[in-house]
Amino acid sequence: MDKQFEINDFSGTVIVMKKDSVLLRKAYGLANREFEVKNSVETKFVLASVTKYFTAIAIMQLVEQQKLSVDDKLSKYFPAYPNGEKVTIHMLLTHTAGLPLDFDDLYMNSTTISKDSANVILMRKPYLFEPGTACKYSNVGYFLLGQIIEKASGKSYADFLKQHIFDKARMTGSGICNNDSIVRMKADIYYKENGKYAKNPYLNWNLNVGHDGAYSTVDDLYKLDRAMYGNSILSSESRAKMETKYNSRFPDGGFFDSYGYGIIIDPYYNHGHSLRTHSGGFIGVMTTFDRYPDDDLFIAVLSNNGSESHMVSYALSAIVFGIPVEMPYIHKAIEIAPTKLTAFAGEYQNVKIIASDDKLFLNTLDDEFVPESQTKFFRKGNPDRTFEFLMDRKGKVTSVLVGKGGVKEKKSRLTKLKR
Repeated sequence: MDKQFEINDFSGTVIVMKKDSVLLRKAYGLANREFEVKNSVETKFVLASVTKYFTAIAIMQLVEQQKLSVDDKLSKYFPAYPNGEKVTIHMLLTHTAGLPLDFDDLYMNSTTISKDSANVILMRKPYLFEPGTACKYSNVGYFLLGQIIEKASGKSYADFLKQHIFDKARMTGSGICNNDSIVRMKADIYYKENGKYAKNPYLNWNLNVGHDGAYSTVDDLYKLDRAMYGNSILSSESRAKMETKYNSRFPDGGFFDSYGYGIIIDPYYNHGHSLRTHSGGFIGVMTTFDRYPDDDLFIAVLSNNGSESHMVSYALSAIVFGIPVEMPYIHKAIEIAPTKLTAFAGEYQNVKIIASDDKLFLNTLDDEFVPESQTKFFRKGNPDRTFEFLMDRKGKVTSVLVGKGGVKEKKSRLTKLKR
């Protein structure tokens, strides 16, 4: 983490807990750049899509209270929503309703638009597919779930989560953002533009509900982790329903086929260990939490400057599991003879390396490699992704070590691509 701070300018907080023992609990960087206020472990961070985890928990709590069912139709709560009778709460939870990804920046370009007005605009958007026939990540679906929580409970989204999640888990540093309140010790958000930091633009938090909008601390997220092992927040039956892979029949080559209710279960990047996880990201906000229930390991990484929290957590968990991790370092480009590049082109399991115009590319011509040695390259847009080619005794390329966050995965060569 010291190297992540020194080399990659990580800004945020980190917690690594193993069987109630603190392996790491530390803050890095600045909560406010204008006044040079440092982050602390008590700093509160906007969570972005990690909020979906809270939304799903709240829905299951309402199921336990018999105030709704996951089989309820969208039309029950939004009678005017087109094809609402075909969409269930289960589909909204699992991203299988066919709703679009986002709002077309409604929550960035308007300071006054209400949820009802936003709903009217969303109702005009066409479905991406017939509800229940595919899987596509949707912020819109969780925005509607946030409102369903309000309709079913008779409370605001913020009040329901405070009473039924934050208070029960003693999460005293957590809450829901709004447009007016001053939240003590909440980090400002920054992103890089043309190599310089800029402040996160205005957000209408009245529309950033359900899919986003929660803030928390690493300690509070650990408190929720502890609570989720017991029955104070949810029964074991409800937790099991949340942690069921419902989308396996809709493989997308990524990890949303591993989605349950507001949580990703045992995705391909789990180091071979049982994993419950969710990440979030939005213009400077990058957050993640990883629960390894069989190992009693919990990791949370929260950032306010766009640092790749999910990759940091991926590397930290690898260290805990005894997997070698390459430390962050400054990548320096060198020149390499163009004639040598063609030898690296080919299919390496699910990775395609393309040689074109005396350069190497990953999968498409939009993702360029930069050489840092005769056999090792890094991605031009993201130096933290490395590709080191391995050869046999005859000098023939046999495989590539793909590095992500310093964790390397060997991929064998399948075919050779022509230039």
